[in-house]
Amino acid sequence: MPAILLFTLYLLVATMETTTAQPTVSAQPSAMTTLSFRLKPGQDLKLALDELVQNQHIAAGTLLTCVGSLTDVSLRLANQDGPTHYQGHFEIVSLVGTLAASGSHVHLSVSDSTGRTLGGHLMVGCKVYTTAEIVVGILPDVVFSREPDPTFGYRELVVRKKKSKPNRD
Repeated sequence: MPAILLFTLYLLVATMETTTAQPTVSAQPSAMTTLSFRLKPGQDLKLALDELVQNQHIAAGTLLTCVGSLTDVSLRLANQDGPTHYQGHFEIVSLVGTLAASGSHVHLSVSDSTGRTLGGHLMVGCKVYTTAEIVVGILPDVVFSREPDPTFGYRELVVRKKKSKPNRD
C-alpha cells in the first residue's frame, strides 16, 4: 500500500512540475532617489503632482508615501467615465501610483469622520485641508511610457531601460 501512495505522489508532483506556467513578467532594475515635500492648505493634490513631474523632468517615478487631509475629493471610480466629487473632511489613507512626464497613473483612498473609505483614480479637485506630506521615488535608470494594450484598448504602462548617453571624451 505505501508503494502505491508514493507512486501517486510522484505522479502528482511530476504533473505539477510540467504544467507550471513560466513567469511572463519582465522587470527592469533601477536605482532610486527621493524627493520629499509638503503641500499646504488649498493646494490641489493632482495639479501639484503634475507640476512636480514636469518641473523635475521625471521620466519614471513612484509615490512612496503620503499622509494628510483633504476638504474636497475628486475621484474617477471604477468603470466610470467621469469624476465623482465629495466635500467634507477626509484623511488621506493611501496615495499610490506611477509618475512620468509621458503620463501618470495615481490612485487615492480617503476616509471620512466615520471611517468610511473611498478610493479611485486621482482627479483634479482634491484640495488639501491641513497638509499633504509626500515622498516620491525617482527611478533614473528606466523610462515609463503609456501605450495602448490590445486587451482593452487602454494606454497602459511600459517600462524600458533608459538609453545611456555616449561618452564625449
